[in-house]
Amino acid sequence: MKVAVVGTGYVGLVVGACLAETGNDVVCADLDAAKITSLQRNRLPIYEPGLEPLVGRNQREGRLQFTTEVAAAIERSDIVFIAVGTPPNEDGSADLQHVLDVATTVGRHLHAPKIVITKSTVPVGTAEKVRAEIARHTRTPFHVCSNPEFLKEGAAVEDFMKPDRVVVGIDSEEAARVLEQLYAPFVRTGNPLIFMDIPSAEMTKYAANAMLAARISFMNQIARLCEVVGADVSLVRKGIGTDRRIGAAFLFPGPGYGGSCFPKDVRALIRTGEERGVPLDILQAVEAANQRQKRVLFEKLERHFRGQLAGETIAVWGLAFKAETDDVRESPALALVEALLAAGAAVRVHDPAALETARFQLGDRVAYASRAYDALEGASALAVVTEWLEYRNPDFDRIKRLLKRPLIVDGRNLYDPARLARLGFTYDSIGRRVACAPS
Repeated sequence: MKVAVVGTGYVGLVVGACLAETGNDVVCADLDAAKITSLQRNRLPIYEPGLEPLVGRNQREGRLQFTTEVAAAIERSDIVFIAVGTPPNEDGSADLQHVLDVATTVGRHLHAPKIVITKSTVPVGTAEKVRAEIARHTRTPFHVCSNPEFLKEGAAVEDFMKPDRVVVGIDSEEAARVLEQLYAPFVRTGNPLIFMDIPSAEMTKYAANAMLAARISFMNQIARLCEVVGADVSLVRKGIGTDRRIGAAFLFPGPGYGGSCFPKDVRALIRTGEERGVPLDILQAVEAANQRQKRVLFEKLERHFRGQLAGETIAVWGLAFKAETDDVRESPALALVEALLAAGAAVRVHDPAALETARFQLGDRVAYASRAYDALEGASALAVVTEWLEYRNPDFDRIKRLLKRPLIVDGRNLYDPARLARLGFTYDSIGRRVACAPS
C-alpha cells in the first residue's frame, strides 16, 4: 500500500519504519528541513532501540522515503497518517493546531479517495474536526479514522511489530477492510484488531494512559505510607501483584511518572471532563500525587543533610524519564536537579543517552559526566533516578571510594538494602526502611 505519514516525531518515525518493514511504500513528510536531511542520512532525532537499523534498511531497499513536500506525499498515497504533535495548552487541553493544519493540506490536495487516519493522541471529537476541515477544501470522497498508538518509549518498535492489540475507530466497512489488510502482518499471532466507533477509539487512548498513571501514583502513595509504618513496599507489591484481578504491571514505586504521554494525557482528560461537566476527581488526585512524588528524592536528601544542601555536590545518575530513551520531558530527574540547584547545591549528572536533550533545559548550570563514575568523585551523595541497566550492578567499592559520604538515595529500588548496609552505605530507597551501616 502507498502510505504517507505526516510528522516525523517519535510516533511518525516508528509508524513509518514499521509499515515499510512489512512491504508498504511509505513516505514520511515533515516541514522541518534539517530533520528530514538528517533522516535521509539515517541520523535519527530520537534514541529508540531498534529504530535506527529499521530506518536504514528500509531506506536502502526503497520502501521508506523522507521529504519536506507534504502535499506531494499526500497526493501519491492511499492512506495518510496524521502523526504531528499535540502539545498541551496552558489549561491542559491538547493543542490541535498542527493536526488541523495537516487536515487543511489534505483537503487542498485530495484529488482521489483516501483514508485519513489520526495517529496523534487527540481528544474525543478531533476526528470530526479533521473531517470538517478536509471537507472545506474538497468534494472528493474520503474516510477519516482514529488509530491511537500504544507505544512504550524504549520498546516502541517491539510494541508496533507485536502489539497487544490494534484499536481502530472507523467510519465505514470499506475503511475497515483496508486497515484490516494494512495491519494483518502485525496481528498474525492472534492479538486482536479491534474496530469500533471513532469517539470510542479516541477515548480508549486516554483511558489506557490514565489508568496506568493511576496505578503508578497509587503505588507511590502506598510506598510513602510503607516508609512511615515500617512496611516494605517491595513485598507489598508482590502481595497485591499476584492477585489476578490486579496483576503486577505498573506497580513499581518510583520518583513519579514523566515523559511525553502520561502527564499530558492525564491533564487533557481532566480538561475534557471539565469542559463536559464531568469532574474526574480520581485523575485530579493522580496528577497531584505525581507532582508531590517528584519531590520525594529531594526531600530525602534534604533530610539527610538536615536541610543544609547549600555548598554540597550531589551526583545524579539518570536524566531520561525512563530507561532506553533520551526523552527528558516531565522527567522526575529534572525536577530533582532543579530543586537541588534552588537549594544551593552543585549537581553532576550522567545519563547513557539523555545528556544532550537534558542540556537544552539545564544549560551550564550542572556539570555533565560522560561516564557514570566521573559524576561521583568528591560528591556528598548519589541519587539514582533512572533505571538504566548499567546502574543495576555497579562497583560499590569504587562508588564508596569516590563519594565523600557513603550515601545513596535510590528512586528505583535497584539495590538490596541489607547488602548496601553491610558495605558501609546509608541507603535510602522508595517505600523501604533506610538501611545504615552497623555502628
